[in-house]
Amino acid sequence: MLKATDIDNLIRKCIRQMKAYTPVDPAELLHEKAGVPKEQTSKLDGNENPYGCSPRVQKALAVFQDYNRYPDPEQREVRRALSKYTGIKPENIVAGAGSDDLIDIIVRLFIEPGDRVINCPPTFGMYPFSASIAGGEIVKVPRKADFSLDIEGIRKAVDDRTRLIFVASPNNPSGNQSSEKEIRELLDLDIMVVVDEAYVEFSGNSLLHLAPQFDSLIVLRTFSKWAGIAGLRAGYGICPPNIANELMKIKQPYNINMAAYVAILESLKDIDYLQGTVRAMVAERDRLYTALGEFKWLKPYPSAANFILCRVIGRNARDIYLGLQKRGIFIRYFDTPGLEDCVRFSAGTPRDTDRVIAALRDM
Repeated sequence: MLKATDIDNLIRKCIRQMKAYTPVDPAELLHEKAGVPKEQTSKLDGNENPYGCSPRVQKALAVFQDYNRYPDPEQREVRRALSKYTGIKPENIVAGAGSDDLIDIIVRLFIEPGDRVINCPPTFGMYPFSASIAGGEIVKVPRKADFSLDIEGIRKAVDDRTRLIFVASPNNPSGNQSSEKEIRELLDLDIMVVVDEAYVEFSGNSLLHLAPQFDSLIVLRTFSKWAGIAGLRAGYGICPPNIANELMKIKQPYNINMAAYVAILESLKDIDYLQGTVRAMVAERDRLYTALGEFKWLKPYPSAANFILCRVIGRNARDIYLGLQKRGIFIRYFDTPGLEDCVRFSAGTPRDTDRVIAALRDM
């Protein structure tokens, strides 16, 4: 009979050595931890849409009758709807259970053990997470002090084992965008370039128009933020048809569940409503940025997303994080390379912004 130590040795070495991804806690646990009723809290740690999904989505999910059936594995109706929304042909589109799902299958498509993936921290943690699971080697090319890409550093890091680079634009958690010039420079390298536009609806400045021009470019999008359906997991990727075919081949057959399928279609029928909530979040983001800048011990960074990264100066960032938590305000705390003493505030409702400002003044 195998002993526990023997079983440990059967687990892939790269899995045993990797660090787990650190997600945000669910709302229920946060309320319990803070000892504050839900109606008195502000959850500003997950970059979620505080206004929720389109009313059309709620109504459609309430009356939908076919939850006992499998969704279309070819995603035909969803891909057609996304084609109409993006102006990109359906054969260039693959939908997934959030962009996390697409990051995972892209890595599995291109990476074998020992292949290299360039990561530009500080950035979204799912890139090294998925690459590590595949046995890939993570090559770190840190961003500059202003969080822009180190293009020359990336160029020097590319070798014959390099397969992929992930670039979040706007970047999470810093909120800055990469320019078209920078992305074009990366596309001159002999690697696949994945541009993650999870927050692009808040910036209005997409690089999607480059997708049909380059065979080495994949653009990712999600419905989690702007469309308010993070809990349903819905995203999509734009890529050349040959890559789309391979991604469709290796994805889980029913990777989008029926509820997410319905929510995508209904969200795309209610663009005006959702753009209204996006405008409201952008307004609160800008208001929050101005307010945070009035505190001498905070340095907020300009953001094109729905959050503000803030460096704490002369005070302990963790104390700020815990102090707000006691007041029922939940934000993200970072103490990792490039983000020492940083916190991140998601854009919320006007009430949330008022509560944050009042709490910080009190502290």
